[in-house]
Amino acid sequence: MGILEGKNILVAGVTMNTSIGFRVVEIAQAEGANVVVSNFGRAMSLTSRVLKRLDVEPPLIELDVTDDEHLNTLAARIGEHVDHLDGVVHSIAYANPETALGGKFLSTPFSDVSTSVHTSAYSLVSLTMACKPLFAETASIVGLTFDATLSWPIYDWMGVSKAALESASRYLARYLGPEGVRCNLVAAGPLETIAKKAIPGSEEFNNIWGGRAPLGWDPKDLTPTAKAVVALLSDWFPATTGEMVHVDGGLHSTGA
Repeated sequence: MGILEGKNILVAGVTMNTSIGFRVVEIAQAEGANVVVSNFGRAMSLTSRVLKRLDVEPPLIELDVTDDEHLNTLAARIGEHVDHLDGVVHSIAYANPETALGGKFLSTPFSDVSTSVHTSAYSLVSLTMACKPLFAETASIVGLTFDATLSWPIYDWMGVSKAALESASRYLARYLGPEGVRCNLVAAGPLETIAKKAIPGSEEFNNIWGGRAPLGWDPKDLTPTAKAVVALLSDWFPATTGEMVHVDGGLHSTGA
């Protein structure tokens, strides 16, 4: 019996097999979960194709987390596939690479800042509240971040957005804890996802991790991060909320 046996999980934000969310789906299914996946727009066709690689192809629903209509109808649409949710994975982030990333921090227009914060941070709250009518007696929300307690080269407004995400997670933990809902984040090291490849100069992160991570770091290995997400979705962390678990080879614990 797996640690997610019989649980219903939504994984929001799966595009390619190189997405962290995809590896989460694989492991969650192997641990006994029933999974529903979401994406939106033109990426839906990519997601649909990649889901066929799984032993059990999960239902795919459209969800743009900045679209109120999508959020307002989300519970009903998920309800067509499962009668409740035990967990939600937030694997969603976006910042305009032309204006908000790559060293352009001081000149980014607010419209692009707003888009980044809305998509990458506020959506943790809006997604959670859209799913809340389906929550069982307890539920686990797990988001993905890139430790924003520090500034990073070229990460710019995505770093600010991740800082907002991390704070939002703590507030969700505060307000939803009395209702049995846990909210935690996994802070991964740099992984070769399509999101990372969209960041100008992102290879610099590999150089940083290559020289400083005590355990070493393989940017192509999504499994350690996905396992942490699945563990937090399970009942093995019943009294843990508002936490940020680092899966970064230990780099966060080192100095220069």
